Amino acid sequence: METTDFSQPIRQSSKGIIIIFAFNAFSFFKKFFVLFIAFGVSIMRRKSFGGITPTMMLLALLGVLIIILVIAILKYLNFKFHLSKDDFHLATGIINKDNTIIPKSKIQNVYIKQNFLQQIINVVSVKIETAGDKKSEIEISALDKPTALLLKKKLFNKANVENEHAEQIDTIEASEVFFKVTPKRLLLEGISQNHFKSFLLILTFAYGIYSEFKDFLKDLELEKHVEGLVKLDEDTILNLIITNVVIILVVVLFSFLFSIVTTFIINFNLEVVEHQKTIEINKGLFNKVSLSLTPSRIQNLVIKTNRVKQYFNLHSLSVKQAMVNAKQQKNFKIVALEKEQLNYLINKLLINYNNEGEVAKPRPYFIRISVLEMLAFGIVINALSLFLFGIEMLWINVVFVPFAVLYVYFAYKKAYYKISDNFLTIGSGVIDTTTNILEIHKIQEVELKQTLFQQRSDIASLVISTASKSVTIPYVSKLEALSIYNFLLYKVESQDRDWM
Repeated sequence: METTDFSQPIRQSSKGIIIIFAFNAFSFFKKFFVLFIAFGVSIMRRKSFGGITPTMMLLALLGVLIIILVIAILKYLNFKFHLSKDDFHLATGIINKDNTIIPKSKIQNVYIKQNFLQQIINVVSVKIETAGDKKSEIEISALDKPTALLLKKKLFNKANVENEHAEQIDTIEASEVFFKVTPKRLLLEGISQNHFKSFLLILTFAYGIYSEFKDFLKDLELEKHVEGLVKLDEDTILNLIITNVVIILVVVLFSFLFSIVTTFIINFNLEVVEHQKTIEINKGLFNKVSLSLTPSRIQNLVIKTNRVKQYFNLHSLSVKQAMVNAKQQKNFKIVALEKEQLNYLINKLLINYNNEGEVAKPRPYFIRISVLEMLAFGIVINALSLFLFGIEMLWINVVFVPFAVLYVYFAYKKAYYKISDNFLTIGSGVIDTTTNILEIHKIQEVELKQTLFQQRSDIASLVISTASKSVTIPYVSKLEALSIYNFLLYKVESQDRDWM
């Protein structure tokens, strides 16, 4: 039952003062964190720095917090919004007052989010994105969830259906939880992910920590303790290999744990709610999000799996929408789907997608380029190994050469494209198998690219862009590329359909 009258200017919940204060305080201290630490340490060591004592510093810090609190209160008092028949009205400001009017027809997305602090004080934020650049966003920091859901419904109501009967129909619209992830499937999702990025991230982090604290570690004389446990000559290759294998195994273990933990945090309580015309995604532990997917706004679908995931029947579906910033775009991902669930969602979000079209492969030029890329990568790896560790580290080629061969093989095997009357499907990947699907009438730009070397081989690539991302059909014959280029442009220009 509706309890909020949005036709009159209203404020967000008074708890919004806490949210605004916390956000501004965090931003301030994040910006000046290094300065505060350096200045504080200097004062603590000398008891005084330039006439400033620790007490004076604490008083100054308290003064800053009071100023931030006053600003938060003023922002809260001057932040008012209301709805008219066709528009969303917002008044903001502290000294200078701003009045913003947004037509409902220009609103692209409305997200309901809840970070850890908002969960504690039991409020949610409503983020409104409009057609424009990344700055075209409005966020209401603190509303109770029923009010937020009602506001979201009102923002998407068309002016010509805002009557009591239409709202009753909308309120009782059938919806059901189509998919809810289980802890077991989340665990399998985390285990079966491509851990290569996590491995590199943790390896880099560990090396950075070691570089910072290597003098301290030397003081602990860890080498002597290790020699007592592992009685091997330091100069032997076997000792070097064992040490590196142990380090790699530890990093691999941490990358596994890192992937599993992040998967649980991001996708905690993931559920997909099916409405009559839309799909709603709810998920998150520390940052809860509630997102609606409308087929008309979807630009691309990206499907990912790999051999391990296929064994467990796991697939992920990422939805790319127009005018959504990169950080928010990551939330439009549904993981741990079974094959049948994946196909159902694809058909729900892309009407009449039937996976038709003849499968075509890139030219063998693709293999040549992949070989050259791995050769260049191998030269860099060997040069760094020689420079940092000496000739003994050339054994790394025993691992690298088979990896390079498998990379080239799987990269070409998984590369393909299919074109039908309404859809373009492009496959790629090495470890993961990635499938990009887009509707042809939503294509914004088609670009034919040729390098000097490709011209000699009569090869070209096509870069196809939508409002959310670009995909590439790599290394096809020039004649074939021109044919696809002309076909796509003809289909885009001849179909009288909106791209969003």
